[in-house]
Parts: sequence; C-alpha cells; structure tokens
Amino acid sequence: MVVIRLARGGAKKRPFFNIVVADSRVRRDGRFLEKLGFYNPVASGGEQPLRIAFERVDFWAGNGAQLSPTVARLVAQAKAATV
Repeated sequence: MVVIRLARGGAKKRPFFNIVVADSRVRRDGRFLEKLGFYNPVASGGEQPLRIAFERVDFWAGNGAQLSPTVARLVAQAKAATV
C-alpha cells in the first residue's frame, strides 16, 4: 500500500519533516516515491512552517494512497488557512 506520511529530518531538538509518498513497508526515513512538501514545527521569524503541493496530494489520494493521521490533519489545516 502507498501512504503519504512524514519523514523526519533536522537536528536533535530541531525537528523538520518532509511530507513524502512512500510504500508502507519502507522505514520512516527510507526510500520514497515523491516529496510533496515539508512541515517545520519550530519555525520562527520569517521561516515558512508548512508547504504542501495540494494538487499532488489529490493525485496520490485519488490513486489510492492513504494519508497518515498527522498528514491528514496538516492538509486540512493548510486548506482551511488558504480559503
């Protein structure tokens, strides 16, 4: 199964997450099919905390990809903020 989930990056105490499309059997930070955006929970100043390519999320979800609960929440928040 294909899943849209977060892949962790960044340093200790400074998390940074890429929103990626990956096979569910692959480890969290392992190989992925496509990068759809990023989430920076500790963004400050002029840094952008969230960027998502909505058209690609819709494409993958339309082709059967499952969104993780956290990614589903982030997508819903981002769509509400842009409306």
